[in-house]
Amino acid sequence: MLKVENLSASYQTIDGDVHVIKDLDFEIRENEIFGIAGESGCGKTTLLKTLYDIVEFPLVIDQGKVILSGEKNGQKFSYESGQIRKSWWNNISYVPQAAQSVLNPIVRLKKQFLDSIPDEDKKNETEEQTLARVAKYLEDLSLSPDVLESYPFQLSGGMRQRVIIALATFMSPNVVLADEPTTALDVVVQRGILMMLMRLQKQFKNTLVIVSHDMGVHYQITNRMAIMYSGSVIELGDTEEIFSDPVHPYTQMLVAALPRVGDKSQKVGIPGRPPALKNPPPGCRFAPRCPKATDRCRSEVPKFREVKPGRFAACHLLNEEVGL
Repeated sequence: MLKVENLSASYQTIDGDVHVIKDLDFEIRENEIFGIAGESGCGKTTLLKTLYDIVEFPLVIDQGKVILSGEKNGQKFSYESGQIRKSWWNNISYVPQAAQSVLNPIVRLKKQFLDSIPDEDKKNETEEQTLARVAKYLEDLSLSPDVLESYPFQLSGGMRQRVIIALATFMSPNVVLADEPTTALDVVVQRGILMMLMRLQKQFKNTLVIVSHDMGVHYQITNRMAIMYSGSVIELGDTEEIFSDPVHPYTQMLVAALPRVGDKSQKVGIPGRPPALKNPPPGCRFAPRCPKATDRCRSEVPKFREVKPGRFAACHLLNEEVGL
């Protein structure tokens, strides 16, 4: 399980701090596919970096923490921000955005697999035995073991993406974080990548966190999802409920703008643009674009609360409906 407690993070620049994520408080459950959606620049990738504990200058955590806990091989574990990196590969792994570019182009893939496996997991076997395990795992993923002798530049984009997913899942981690795993791939390859991720999640019964601005990806594979806007989670709940009955004005406009089969009506985009994170507006950050905004919305930051069973949102109008 991943628990985010009162988390805020920013980038330090010579022009001042840029507060990229602000006051996040939610849980990601065991054995679920959890989606994080939102416009470009809303803080999705930065959130994933804090979940994976890649917090290095200029990124700093201003307050709060992330807690990674669970059980593996009969042993319980618990790590907090600053310690999570100790459990990389074994308990949590990361498929970064533009994963094709993270592979070393001048090192054969077999060495990159060997380097990713912790020493304690290969201390009782020879290098050949370790590579045999890797080859068997690649075959299980419908990848030829021959790719181990290849350099990354010899593979197509789809093949490189499959290889990086194989690297991230070889140690059967409890949590896999995937940042835009289908970006820059054609639709046929995208579907293959998504099916691969779903099959691995079902096989290992782990938690898969998918970050994507493509709402169609979330609708196809996620169980629950969070909608981010300007550094904050503004709605969270079951994916089907969010698509069928969005409650936050931003989510409502986002879902209404999605094309549907057989629907020939003209779609209207959300007017305006997201605010600059360095100097956001007071109150609700969506207020300048929200057709339902009131004076309270423009002056007071709404609390992120449960507005329906299992449904959370940050909106003054919703809070007023439930008497908050």
